[in-house]
Amino acid sequence: METYQKPQKHIWTGRDSGRKLYVHEKVSCVPVSSIEMETEKQFVLLGYACDEGVKRNHGRVGAEVGPLEIRKQLGKMPNHLNEDKLLIDAGDLFCPYGNMEETQKELSTKVYEILKKNALPIVIGGGHDVAYGHFNGIKQYLNEQANKPTIGIINFDAHFDLRNNDQGNNSGTPFYQIAQENESFHYLCLGVRKDANDAELFATADKLEVTYLMKDTFRIQFVEEINKWIRAFLKKVDVVYVTIDLDGFSSAYAPGVSAPSPMGFSPDIVTESLETIISSGKLISFDIAEMNPDYDSDHLTAKLAASLIHKVIHAEYA
Repeated sequence: METYQKPQKHIWTGRDSGRKLYVHEKVSCVPVSSIEMETEKQFVLLGYACDEGVKRNHGRVGAEVGPLEIRKQLGKMPNHLNEDKLLIDAGDLFCPYGNMEETQKELSTKVYEILKKNALPIVIGGGHDVAYGHFNGIKQYLNEQANKPTIGIINFDAHFDLRNNDQGNNSGTPFYQIAQENESFHYLCLGVRKDANDAELFATADKLEVTYLMKDTFRIQFVEEINKWIRAFLKKVDVVYVTIDLDGFSSAYAPGVSAPSPMGFSPDIVTESLETIISSGKLISFDIAEMNPDYDSDHLTAKLAASLIHKVIHAEYA
């Protein structure tokens, strides 16, 4: 089995209008190598169908099917994109024989190629180990720029994912790996919970000078204060990579994840935060991780993930 699979149009279904009123009618299926350079910003979906990192991290496996289920729900949603703005499905990356590191390398290459085509990558997973490969693809692209832009990471998550990788890489180590391999590490984590991170992880976050907001603060009641934190972080970087771990949401909204909890945050504060980030004009790439259909209820989690993608591609400044 090869790591990369070209996009499949038959996955995209929904109500037929004949006028591209729905996303499944708007989306084009184009392999990464065939994407053309466009003057208008285009959005490119890429699946990370891998949950080997979750397995290594002793989580509930099943997220490798996440990209398929997210597409199914996104395809049914209304399309409000103008004709010039393209939405492309570029296929999936798989993890044959448990070789997660090889899949991450391929992901980096694909993200780099997508960015070179003046497109915004939207990677759908899959375990949160997606972040390591995704970041390195952005890094490769930015390293070719004359001014070497600084990159910030904003993670919506209950977990820091800063576990030491001395015993190997997994879905809990991606940001630790990034921190160890880069002189500059700008990381904002929103929605952190004490009941989801041990004392050593908090100590690591403090040592690495991570900025974070606890879940008790990451609520819609404090949206103005939260936006101040986000804007302050954005001022320190040239571009920002946004990653959303679905297990950060309360299981009332996202039951289909690898590590569910009823104590998570709600969608409203995430969408408000996304508006602030996107309006800055600094969003360079985006992903959603930990969609696990095996434990989903009435497709709630897949619908949430699809709605977040819908929000990003239809944002005024995206």
